[in-house]
Amino acid sequence: MNTTTIRVPTETRDTLSEMARASGMSMQSIIERALELYRRQQMLATLNDAYAALSTDEEAWAALETERSEWDVTLADGLEAA
Repeated sequence: MNTTTIRVPTETRDTLSEMARASGMSMQSIIERALELYRRQQMLATLNDAYAALSTDEEAWAALETERSEWDVTLADGLEAA
């Protein structure tokens, strides 16, 4: 695995070091997990913004609702009723 060095404030490094000691994880693992969580949060925020924009367009929202209702009939395809 290739690595690189990044500069962070000493306070950030100290916080990271304490988190690593407390969790038993490496500082690298904590950074990787934190970055992945942040990436997911940003993706969901972008998705939420897109839905908010879509909901202001009545025609586009109606088309989405129509498509959803068409897909709803496929939910139990091939499954026996419980």
